[in-house]
Amino acid sequence: MTAPAPAERLARLRLARTDRVGPVTFRELLARCGSAEAALDALPHLARRAGRPLTPFTAAEAERELEAGSRLGARLLVLGDLDFPPQLARIDPPPPVLWALGRAELLSTSAAVALVGARIASAGGQRIARGLALGLGEVGVVVVSGMARGIDAAAHEGALPTGTVAVLGGGIDDIYPPEHADLYRRIAEAGCVLSESPVGARAQARDFPRRNRLIAGLSQAVVVVEAELRSGSLITARLAAEQGREVFAVPGSPLDPRSRGVNDLLRQGAHVCEGVEDILRELRPDSALDEPGEPFDGPAPDPVDDALVERVAALLSPTPTPRDELARALGAPVGAVSAALLELALAGRAELLPGGLVSLP
Repeated sequence: MTAPAPAERLARLRLARTDRVGPVTFRELLARCGSAEAALDALPHLARRAGRPLTPFTAAEAERELEAGSRLGARLLVLGDLDFPPQLARIDPPPPVLWALGRAELLSTSAAVALVGARIASAGGQRIARGLALGLGEVGVVVVSGMARGIDAAAHEGALPTGTVAVLGGGIDDIYPPEHADLYRRIAEAGCVLSESPVGARAQARDFPRRNRLIAGLSQAVVVVEAELRSGSLITARLAAEQGREVFAVPGSPLDPRSRGVNDLLRQGAHVCEGVEDILRELRPDSALDEPGEPFDGPAPDPVDDALVERVAALLSPTPTPRDELARALGAPVGAVSAALLELALAGRAELLPGGLVSLP
């Protein structure tokens, strides 16, 4: 694989930051146009055809973000870079760009385990998380978590001497919660802080599922220590299972609401985790995940006709539907339907989802 040239790297940052271009649309545009530079040139035309004008993120705006990241001492990692985290390059879809502060080499390890759990954690749960993190670090495993209160913070503390990665929901400079400023500083010095969000962005509720997806994607396994039934940690566990990772849960008392989520994971088939040995016994080199495909570098296909775009739009619903199922229903080639869906996504009339699914936004 050849790393993108500097101009293409800047174009990929611009494309990733353009309104209505999420990770799935980013990948579709690269596949259709062959490069981010070509996609940026085509984007206004595609958006006009879709009936909703769209202005790409400008080069000046991208340069300002690069300067802000540089002032922090952070590094921009662009999909296609030789040092882009290989585990994240393989998830569906991969994040287009990342910011890393600290020891970015920790992101490329094949031995990483996520430890997540309740924000309002018990003293016992925090002790278990610290102990697991310390034990994993002693055998060369990098511990990944989200720098939240409770279990996340305890996991980072336990793994600081050996290597830990904190994945943020906001920008690489968004310290949340504020009382973790010292923990953030120590992770940035001894470990690595990672973010998919723009520099300077403040975390919103919608950002945490994206963060959880990266936590799961970086790791061979996810261990949930404490979690209620409606918990972000369970989202991380679900995403891990979808990505082919192992899921572990530390069993807890049925009298404690913080145990209901982990005990439910166990009922669903998660591995029991009572110590580091349980995790190490199950971990295997991740050979089942495919390498990311190269972007299509041939000429862009002919534009799809407006009638097909509207026929595709008429079949969409809030329920995610596979695009090949839409193609069958329309009697149209999958490639033409994909092109129509891309135009609908750029117009805000469709949402492209991982796994080849699409729904109304």
